[in-house]
Amino acid sequence: MTTLTGTTWYTRPATRGGRPPEAPPPEIAAFHRTLPGYAPTPLVELPSLAAELGVRRLFVKDESSRFGLPAFKMLGASWGAFRALSRHYGVPLADATLGRLRARTGERPVRLVTATEGNHGRAVAAMARMLGARARVYVPSGVHPAAVAAIEGEGAEVAAVAGSYEEAVGRAADAATAPDTLLVQDTSVPGHDQVPQWIVDGYSTLFTEIDDELSARGVEPPSLVAVPVGVGSLAQAAVAHYGRTSPPAALLTVEPDAAPCLLASLAAGRRTTIATRTTIMSGLHCATPSALAWPHLRERVDAAVAVSDGDTVRAARDLAARGVHAGPCGAASLAGVRAALAPGRRAALPRGHDRTVVLLGTEGAAANPLP
Repeated sequence: MTTLTGTTWYTRPATRGGRPPEAPPPEIAAFHRTLPGYAPTPLVELPSLAAELGVRRLFVKDESSRFGLPAFKMLGASWGAFRALSRHYGVPLADATLGRLRARTGERPVRLVTATEGNHGRAVAAMARMLGARARVYVPSGVHPAAVAAIEGEGAEVAAVAGSYEEAVGRAADAATAPDTLLVQDTSVPGHDQVPQWIVDGYSTLFTEIDDELSARGVEPPSLVAVPVGVGSLAQAAVAHYGRTSPPAALLTVEPDAAPCLLASLAAGRRTTIATRTTIMSGLHCATPSALAWPHLRERVDAAVAVSDGDTVRAARDLAARGVHAGPCGAASLAGVRAALAPGRRAALPRGHDRTVVLLGTEGAAANPLP
C-alpha cells in the first residue's frame, strides 16, 4: 500500500496515448429512452466562471436529477442490470424488454447485489425495484446516513460493512456466489469484468447528450472535460467517447486529496493501492482504480489533480450561487479545474483546452449533503 506525500498533480507524458477503448453499442441511448422518467439532464452555461478561469465558454452537466435520483449512476446501473438479467434468464438482447424481464423475475426470483459508497447502490436498488427483483447493498464505514436511508428507501436490504469500500466489494462478490444472485458492481473483481464493462457503456448516454446539446446551441465540441474519479469507471467512459472525437477533448480527472488512487497510479506508472483518509467526497473515496478502467486511463488521461475538502466546499457554494446545486463529488470538477488552470499548471494542458470546458456535476446536493 502506498502513502502519498504531497502529490497533487500529474500530466500525461508524450509517450503515452494509445488507442481508446471500443465505442459502446449505439442502442444504449435508445434503451435509456425507454426507462420511466428519462430526459436529458441540463447542460448549464456559467459565463462568470468562464471569465474567472480564463476560458472561452464553460458548462456544467448537472446530474442532480437523473431518473428522479440525485446522481448519474442510474445510466450505468440500469444498462448493467438489464444486460445481466437478460443473460441470466437466457433472453436474447434483441428480444429483451423491461416487461419481459419483470415477468421472468416473477417466475424465478433473483437478487442483485453490489457494494457502494452511496449513489451506485441506490441506482442498483432502484433498477431492481423497477424489474421486480430483490437487492442487497453492501455499504462500508463512513457513508452518510442520508445515503444509507435513500438506498433503503428504494426497497433494498442494506448490509453494513465495518471496513473500507474495497472490503465491501469483496463481501458483495462473495454474496454473488449464491444461486440466483447477480453481482452488479461498477468496479471489476476477479472473474467479474463483463457487468462492469456494461456499466461503463451505460454512461455513454451522458456524453452523447452533451454533444447533442452543444451542437444544438452551435457551440464547439468540448475541448476539456473534468471528471470526478472514484475507481475510474466514468472516466473510462469519457476516454471511450472523447478519445474518438477530432480533435480529442483533453481529459482532466479530479480526486480528493484524501483518496487519490488514480493520481498515485498514474504517477507510479502502475495500478496502485493507497492509504486513504476520511473525505466529504465519499463517493470518490477509493483506494484502488478499477482493473478494467486502469489500462485505458493510464494511456489516455491528459491530467489528474487532487483537491481538498475545503476547495470542494467552496466550489459547491459557488455553483449553488449560480443555480447548480451539486454535492461534494459533483462540485469536485470545478475545484479540479481551478487547480488545473492555476498559473504554472495550465501550460501543461493540451493546446486549445480553453475553448469549451465541460464540468461533470455528477451528483446533486441531496445525494451527499455538505457539512
